[in-house]
This record gives sequence, structure tokens and C-alpha cells, in this order.
Amino acid sequence: MKSMTIAGLAKAGGVGVETVRYYQRRGLLGTPDRGGGGINGGVRRYTDADARRLRFIRSAQAAGFTLDEIAELLALDATGDRPRARALAEERIAALDAKIAELEAARASLKRLAGECAAGTSGPCPIIAAFEG
Repeated sequence: MKSMTIAGLAKAGGVGVETVRYYQRRGLLGTPDRGGGGINGGVRRYTDADARRLRFIRSAQAAGFTLDEIAELLALDATGDRPRARALAEERIAALDAKIAELEAARASLKRLAGECAAGTSGPCPIIAAFEG
């Protein structure tokens, strides 16, 4: 098992050191004790398991989960409560479907406005006019 400093952990997770500290304050990541004496005296050492957990947090955020939901997922993993984990995932899927529908409507409107803009050569641009009103 490889150990790393907080900077190494942050790099492994693709985040900054302050993000790691924030996740620790939120209870999403543990804070290891400082090693005593020797070459690494006073330095917190993180493991590959910490790096995996950090990557899980980042991936879950990318899927749209809030930090509170991520904390719940982590707790559910410890208890094996798959039905609740599945319910959280289904709620996230519904929210993503709603966002996709909203983005598709925005895309269709913008596409229509771009077509109107291309068709006309005089007067106000339909794109600018749409966003002014």
C-alpha cells in the first residue's frame, strides 16, 4: 500500500489541497493522525483507499450528486442499503432527465433564432433581440 501526503492525495484525485481539507471538514474523507518521529514525523499520510474515496466523491459530483447525497451514499455503502442507494440514483436520473429536456428546449430555441438571424439581412438581430427582452 502506497502512502502519500495531502498534496499527493490531492494530485491523485485531481483536486487542490483545500478541496481535500474541505471534504475532511464535511466528513467525506477521513483525517489520518500525524505520524510521530522519524523521517515523516508530523506529516499525515494517506493511502490508496483515501485516493479511491476521493475519486468516488469527484465522480459522484460529476454525476450531479450533492455533497450531502454523496455522504449518504458513503454511509449506505457501509450498511449495504442498496434500495436507498438505488432510490438516490433514480432521483438523480430524474433530475438529469429534466435538465436534459431544459437544455434541449434551449438548444431548439437558439437554433431557431440562428436560422432567423441567417435569413434576415436588415433590422435587429433576432438573437440579440430575444435576449434583450
